[in-house]
Amino acid sequence: MVVGAVIDDKGRPICCEMWPGNTTDVKTLIPVAQRMRQRFGIQQFCIVCDRGMISNDTVKELEEEGIPYILGTRMRLVKEIRTEVLSRAGRYTEVYPEGVSSKDPSPLKVKQVVHNDKRYIVCVNLRQAIIESLKQQLKKGAKSLVGNKGYRRYLKLTKNSARIDTDKVKKESRFDGKWVLTTNTDLSAEKVALKYKELWQVERVFRDIKTLLETRPVFHQCDRNIRGHVFCSFLALVLRKELERRLNNAGHIFEWSDIKQDLESLQTVTIEENGKRVAIRTQCQGNCGKIFQAVKVALPPTIREITLK
Repeated sequence: MVVGAVIDDKGRPICCEMWPGNTTDVKTLIPVAQRMRQRFGIQQFCIVCDRGMISNDTVKELEEEGIPYILGTRMRLVKEIRTEVLSRAGRYTEVYPEGVSSKDPSPLKVKQVVHNDKRYIVCVNLRQAIIESLKQQLKKGAKSLVGNKGYRRYLKLTKNSARIDTDKVKKESRFDGKWVLTTNTDLSAEKVALKYKELWQVERVFRDIKTLLETRPVFHQCDRNIRGHVFCSFLALVLRKELERRLNNAGHIFEWSDIKQDLESLQTVTIEENGKRVAIRTQCQGNCGKIFQAVKVALPPTIREITLK
């Protein structure tokens, strides 16, 4: 099966959809966009996709439908991008996305290039310092570097030593830390780059579905049951994201495993004696109290009497 999730620009899940497992990404893009437009009554929207979602036919259809887009490109494979766009002179502008934690995307710099009436945005991550890091790692020994793909591509390995391949470094320098976007919008280069960077939120959503919520394995065989199973996982994701949002608003950043452990430890024990029934709440441990405060839910009283009917 193929699962698609729609999220807003804050990373909050809106809805999910499913397709058969043999459906390719490029065949789902346009139909989904049109369906979302009708379902939510959207007048203006923009499609943002990585390069794996795009084919020439898809781009052509987007143009014909007049749908705004921001698309990743295969800069190493497309000749005009590799030879013309990347080599075009121009001044970069530094961009600093808004963020709330150290996990947010790093600052980057961008410039606009127009070639053959197409608008390209060349982006460079400012955190790309792999060569300097490689020099430091080489001082510690070469063995630890061999298994690292990021480092290995720049090494010349011999039987007993390793050194930096300067020719490879020079050849790859034009690509290092760079990614090229194409767009038919009138958004500024800075806005285009930041909107594309927001795709990390989509990746995080699917990582959460696969790992934290353990959607797989699925033991159903009927399509209806499989959709129900995935939809329940999606509802759980909505609740988790809303809890995370409220905790962030309250100034709290907790690990999901700690949240579950603290909430699971909060239980109610019922005692019945001499015709009376009493509910006793266990002690509030860890961050449990802060979680209840963040969602504005009152903790149950420590002891309360249960009226027998």
